[in-house]
Amino acid sequence: MIEWYSSPALRRRCQAGLNKGEAAHKLKRAVFFHERGEIRDRSFESQAFRASGLNLVVSAIVHWNTVYLDRATTHLRMAGRTIPDDLLKHVSPLSWEHINLTGIYTWDSELKMPEGFRSLRLPAPIRRAA
Repeated sequence: MIEWYSSPALRRRCQAGLNKGEAAHKLKRAVFFHERGEIRDRSFESQAFRASGLNLVVSAIVHWNTVYLDRATTHLRMAGRTIPDDLLKHVSPLSWEHINLTGIYTWDSELKMPEGFRSLRLPAPIRRAA
């Protein structure tokens, strides 16, 4: 009889799930830096509004990353690169290093973006390796 809790495949799946959860929490902590990450509102309703706002911002970041990951994958495939779908399940949209969370935001109304998106660009070292 095989003990289900000692299965290496089950442990890998559990660890992958824990890693995804931790990545989501790290993103929320990065977004929620004001007041040292503490909700100081007194009323439950205000606390719920603040928590809902945090979830909305995190969801917007994940959506934005997902759209651009799809565009990058499509672009690379159209350029003749082979990207296995099995590999894409390991790519996470929970990254935020490319998003300015604490800086000054400027909006250039003169900037025209084709199809409403910025162009995809790769840093030079990655471009050679990709």
